[in-house]
Amino acid sequence: MEKPVEKNNQKIVRTLNGVVISNKMDKTAVVKVDRIKEHPVYKKRFRVSKKYKIHDPKNEAQIGDKVSFREVRPLSKDKRWLLVSREANKDLVGDVMEDDNELVKEINQDKPEV
Repeated sequence: MEKPVEKNNQKIVRTLNGVVISNKMDKTAVVKVDRIKEHPVYKKRFRVSKKYKIHDPKNEAQIGDKVSFREVRPLSKDKRWLLVSREANKDLVGDVMEDDNELVKEINQDKPEV
């Protein structure tokens, strides 16, 4: 069995950063991590994405939040990552609220009065 990688008697823990794309599960969020990869022959750079299921014990991650998470022991079939920190995406929340307010105003204007 493999032992965890150690450096100076300390375990190296992988940490990643990404954006929450789903939070519909209880205590779980799906996070998309983008990275840039280069083609070995043509040297063109392109974006590669991967999705991770992370453990969110307080259900605090919202769609669009930028999060940081680290590797932990297996928590379920798919979850091996734990939420470390979260930065709320204020632009996304503000835009959605403004769009909703404008939509309500348009709907109310189009209603015929009876």
